[in-house]
Amino acid sequence: MTTPAEAEAAPGPGNAAECVDVVVVGGGLAGLGAALTLGRARRSVLVIDAGHPRNAPAAHSHGYLTRDGTPPLELLRLGRQEVRGYGGRVIEGTVETIARLDDGRFRLTTGEGTSHLARRALVTTGLVDRYPRIPGLHDRWGRDVVHCPYCFGWEYRDRALAVLGTGPGAAAQALMWRQWSEDVVLFQHTAPEPTEEEQARLAARGVTVVPGEVAAVEVDDDRVVGIRLASGEVRPREVIVIGPRFEFRHELLDPLGVKAVEHPLGIGRQAEADLSGFTGVPGVWVAGNVLDVTAGVMQSAASGVTAAAALNADLTADDAARAVLAR
Repeated sequence: MTTPAEAEAAPGPGNAAECVDVVVVGGGLAGLGAALTLGRARRSVLVIDAGHPRNAPAAHSHGYLTRDGTPPLELLRLGRQEVRGYGGRVIEGTVETIARLDDGRFRLTTGEGTSHLARRALVTTGLVDRYPRIPGLHDRWGRDVVHCPYCFGWEYRDRALAVLGTGPGAAAQALMWRQWSEDVVLFQHTAPEPTEEEQARLAARGVTVVPGEVAAVEVDDDRVVGIRLASGEVRPREVIVIGPRFEFRHELLDPLGVKAVEHPLGIGRQAEADLSGFTGVPGVWVAGNVLDVTAGVMQSAASGVTAAAALNADLTADDAARAVLAR
């Protein structure tokens, strides 16, 4: 059996003349988790990644068991190293098209002018966060403008938090963040007025509700210091919590016939797929935030492993069928 060290030295797939078992589009934790599992299953795997992870602005990743606090790019560096150790290849590139060939295989073309063939495709390209266009908000995203309490709550515990209301879930979001700080203010902005029941709960938990739209985020010395309302009033705050709408990156999947569905919580769209990530389109799987827009780093990595096991089972059945025909 080939050892990881021997596999690392072996040549990997790199052009259309070499058809790999699985091509993974997107090299985040979901894609790398899948590639590692497939490599250990002795499958040829190619990961193509543009090198722009969604969580790059964040200084650290949290909640990843044994790697809590590791910078996001360091997690990816370690993951690529492990994938290559089992013979997988990871290259930088932007996949522009995925086309199904008449024989059932897939041809991928990149913006860098390369072409690759694969028997199966796993798309783990993540999502896009859609949030209000408020001056100062974008530049602070992933630092002191955040959305996930499980990713950032501990780090911002006991701070002056602002929850920016943009939808019907604003009150629930404010009550959730109250778990981490006693100083939470809900800025209603474009969210509907809290119901009578929500108002009672917010008041009971000491959450202040500020009506009116937010005009800008006040920043000083590279940190959030407050929220300016349309009225001109500035409320001091240290951290801003938003509730973005999540949109999975669907451009490569649309031509293949993969459908989009709304997340059960009504917070965004993701690919329609079963629990293994199979989309119902022969040969096409998804994982990570393409499969579940709420998945964090650990859930994304796990979904990649789940998809890899399903892909290997599918390829195993195909190998057996081909062997029977050849015999």
